[in-house]
Amino acid sequence: MADLGNPHRGRITVHIAGTKGKGSVSIMISSILTRAGYNTGLYTSPHLYSWQERIRVNNRMITKRDFTRLLSFIKPSILNINRAGQYGCITTFEALTALAFLYFSQRKADVQVLEVGLGGRLDSTNVVNAEICIITSISLDHTAILGDTLQKIAIEKAGIIKQGSIVISAPQVNAVATVIKEKCHELNARLLLAGRDFFWQRQGGDLAGQQFKLTTMSRDYNISIPLLGDYQMENSALAITAIEMLEPFGFNPSYREIVLAMSQLNWPARMQVLQRKPLLLIDGAHNAYSLTLTLDSLKKYFEFKKSIVIFGVSADKDVEGMAGPVAGFADVVILTTSKHPRAAPVDRLHQIFSRVGVKTINTADCKEALLTALNLVTEDDIILAIGSLFLAAEIKTEFDRLSK
Repeated sequence: MADLGNPHRGRITVHIAGTKGKGSVSIMISSILTRAGYNTGLYTSPHLYSWQERIRVNNRMITKRDFTRLLSFIKPSILNINRAGQYGCITTFEALTALAFLYFSQRKADVQVLEVGLGGRLDSTNVVNAEICIITSISLDHTAILGDTLQKIAIEKAGIIKQGSIVISAPQVNAVATVIKEKCHELNARLLLAGRDFFWQRQGGDLAGQQFKLTTMSRDYNISIPLLGDYQMENSALAITAIEMLEPFGFNPSYREIVLAMSQLNWPARMQVLQRKPLLLIDGAHNAYSLTLTLDSLKKYFEFKKSIVIFGVSADKDVEGMAGPVAGFADVVILTTSKHPRAAPVDRLHQIFSRVGVKTINTADCKEALLTALNLVTEDDIILAIGSLFLAAEIKTEFDRLSK
């Protein structure tokens, strides 16, 4: 950053860490601020189809022209740092993060909304001095890097908390909540807790979305979102509370702007309905906890006879932890692999599911998996493609081809 003129500085920052919901909270905050007329930078990961999706201003992706222009601009700096060898070689994610900061600086963003890539304490996004820090629900994920207990992972996530910042936390288990509280006390940060300082209650919903009442310290909201899953109400509450906390920094969206932005959210592959009869959904849940929340929401709010799960994950994921919930939900499990180089091979998935006594249908790719599922369902059944955003993206691409 110093080599590039510190483009990460000079604007208000909202920084989001956690295991589940980071991207959803980020897009919600960005959508509200954009609706209210503020020039808003948004950095998220991973992407569904294009690297450009990760870097946006006012919810519009960076153009290919700007992406390549900025990449060419930072290339000499990358090569110099790599040659010096003092810090090791610049990673792809670090280069993208630098590119995002440069883009926000050149576009004169008023505010930047940053989703942590991995962990928090040592994540490349953590060069910022964020005014607002959000910690979404924390569960076990990336244990080989972040630690094998919730407490260890929480220490990494809480590493985004800065001196005197405002911290907004989702409901957490006691071990995680303790880490966050101690970090806030150490850094004199103000902590707002879900369930204590803001809370919500579901009012209704269908396949098009859900409605709920949100009560913050400032006001009551009646919110409608086109996103499914109980956890999206939690994410919405975190986002709207963050918007309220931005008021002292000069950002004050109206009630109407907040409600309108939330009702028009566009965040694909998060319990996204592709077809209603039979019901076909895609979801990017990629660990046991988030997958279980998705499955619980489906069982809680929707009626179906037979359930078919198309399952594929990245090779570094806890397949053993995910196999149990999938087996408990699905009548049929179809294993597949995406084209992503980190995708787990089907034979490895088959071995793990076999160990928990689950018979599977093994397919070579997402196209075969989708065709197999569609041949097995009736109108009263459900197909759920889950395990990674890369899988969800490919299933949607194949479904769109079939629908033409």
